[in-house]
Amino acid sequence: MTLKRLALAAAFGLAFAASAFAQAAPAAPSGTATTAPRGRDSAVLVPTPQPSAPRAAAPAFPQGSARGTTAAPAQVPLVPLVDLRVKNPQSGKEVAFSVQLLILLTVLSLAPSFLILITSFLRVSIVLDFIKRALSLQQVPPNQVLLGIAFFLTIFIMWPTFSDVYQNAWSPLADGRIGVEEAYRAAEKPFRIFMYSQLKENPEGIRLFMSMRGLPKPQTLADVPTYVLIPAFILNELTVAFKIGILLFIPFIIIDMVVASVLMSMGMIMLPPVMISTPFKLMLFVLVDGWNLLTEQIIRSFF
Repeated sequence: MTLKRLALAAAFGLAFAASAFAQAAPAAPSGTATTAPRGRDSAVLVPTPQPSAPRAAAPAFPQGSARGTTAAPAQVPLVPLVDLRVKNPQSGKEVAFSVQLLILLTVLSLAPSFLILITSFLRVSIVLDFIKRALSLQQVPPNQVLLGIAFFLTIFIMWPTFSDVYQNAWSPLADGRIGVEEAYRAAEKPFRIFMYSQLKENPEGIRLFMSMRGLPKPQTLADVPTYVLIPAFILNELTVAFKIGILLFIPFIIIDMVVASVLMSMGMIMLPPVMISTPFKLMLFVLVDGWNLLTEQIIRSFF
């Protein structure tokens, strides 16, 4: 009897649990079907796709109007047409023009070197580097900053020369009034005058290169070839820049010597004198308004 009672109680419990689970399960929404996946005892609701609403009729467009994203813009942007053609020259003038164009492109590729060597950039950049070394500065100001300062000072100093080149060479060439050779001659003249103005006080460089080429003594500037004038100008700029550098080093060397002597007398042999002298150099440079004085003297050295 005990076993029968236990079996009836178990069956009654299972039936009660099944009815409670059925009442707790959510009702399936309308329009959906329930399917029991394989390997599971519980039912899973699987939604079925609903019929979509009818689409609205597309609006009628008048004939010739644009539709969707295929419409062309009202104004087509003007893009320049690049046309490269290779053809045989028909005359000697076309061959000469091609060679002139090639030479011009070569000169433009070497333009940075020309701007450094035949302008005031060479002297200015060397002097700025000297002042940096005289102050015992390693990273401040950076070399890029010094080159930028030298570049803008060069523009300031060379502005009359650049204006002359633009008015007498570039502008007529762009308007088609002169050819490439005439433009080169017109652009060469202002730079020759500038370089000769720096050499007139010390023409030793011109004399040196003229004698090395076996050329006669020039009577005027026109008798000095450009290939002689440029190296003479470079040597003169290096000489002047080094002279300015020597004058810049003298006061700061005195500070270094005084600081080193004081440290030696105090027995501080292991302490680097530069660590003590650098702040005094900076204070001296700032108190005398060094940047303005240096810039003014550099600019005045060209005039």
